[in-house]
Amino acid sequence: MSQQIPHQGTPDAVDARGGRIAGIDVARALAVFGMFTVHLGVGAIGVFGGDPFGESASETVHQLARGRSSALFAFLAGVSLSLMTGRTVPLEGTALQRARARILVRALVLALLGIMLDLTGAPIAVILTYYGGFFLLALPLLRLRALALGAIAAAVAVLGPVVSFLLRAGPVEPSPRVSSIGGVTDFLLTGYYPAATFMAFVAAGMALGRLDLFAVRVRLTMAATGAGLALAGYGGSWLLLYPLGGLDRLVRDRLGGATDSVGADTLVSGQMRSVVSGELNDLHGQVPTDSLWYLVVATPHSGTGFEIAGAVGTALLVLVACMAAADVAAAPLYPLAAAGSMALTIYTGHILVIAALGFSFQDDAPFRLGAFVLGALVFATLWRLTLGRGPLERALGSAGDVVAELVTATGPPLEGGGGAPPPGSGR
Repeated sequence: MSQQIPHQGTPDAVDARGGRIAGIDVARALAVFGMFTVHLGVGAIGVFGGDPFGESASETVHQLARGRSSALFAFLAGVSLSLMTGRTVPLEGTALQRARARILVRALVLALLGIMLDLTGAPIAVILTYYGGFFLLALPLLRLRALALGAIAAAVAVLGPVVSFLLRAGPVEPSPRVSSIGGVTDFLLTGYYPAATFMAFVAAGMALGRLDLFAVRVRLTMAATGAGLALAGYGGSWLLLYPLGGLDRLVRDRLGGATDSVGADTLVSGQMRSVVSGELNDLHGQVPTDSLWYLVVATPHSGTGFEIAGAVGTALLVLVACMAAADVAAAPLYPLAAAGSMALTIYTGHILVIAALGFSFQDDAPFRLGAFVLGALVFATLWRLTLGRGPLERALGSAGDVVAELVTATGPPLEGGGGAPPPGSGR
């Protein structure tokens, strides 16, 4: 997804800060490499060594990447949607019509590409088909400003997990999943990246993209808000689960109420506590519906309001740190920015390599992650220095441009005018 800043006003009124925001590209690269970490597994992280400390450090890195990387990816997609549709002032008229056409093309192509990558047989929950659906759901939001978008993100974060829980609590069990996405129900509720959760990330990113990301006050607010959300999400969940007894309530519900608050059978309760704790760290898009207490967990891919708050907070902190770092160290961070500028190519390429070589997240292959990351950085740097835009990004942009021209050439004029699109609005 492009994230160039459309210039406001006439062609001569060019913002000196126009062009790509390197910090966003750096953050996007970190999101993709975080997904590398998850897809290749703990055994691919060899940098910490094979002793107990190294294994623990590798497990921690893997756990930090789970859930948060895909959430950051979706959050940055929302930022890009706002940047390509007017930045702080939403586009209107013909310019908005052209932008919508480009986004629609991206949505359809990404959905098809996701299906094709699924057919490779790689043991990966491919996000691209969901991604395309998120873009479609975002189309009606393109004219909104930051406050309205933030309110929508908050509403989805609070209501989405509850509605999902209630709808999934019915007597019908979901059919076994044979691919990354099995249909509309998977996309909305039961998939790896359900819209009931992930549209909160997209809307929050769109709200941020409507702000002046160069303003010091905005960045300080981002840092403070990110820290507050992370503390509320992860800290609030920990408080409810452990000091306030939420985990014990889950154990009691699992045992069917056969134990009191102390536990009629300490051994059975202790074993079930370990089982439930393990299950909470192995979720795949949503929580079980056996107990309302599941809605207070914040583990990766739990899809609760607490996880959403924590992941959005983390995304804000990562993004503001990347933008600050890119401002003072643009040259050293160029390889990361290059990789982030062609995230679709890098993401697609790593899945094709995993499928072709038969790799699995269960493999014990130290330094495999480092090899993938280094290969992606070298490829992206050389490609961007010599050829510019990434190959898939260039093809996707060209297809969007063609459709945008056809739409505006054949469609009726829209109210509000808008004239020609601002330079760089979709590139």
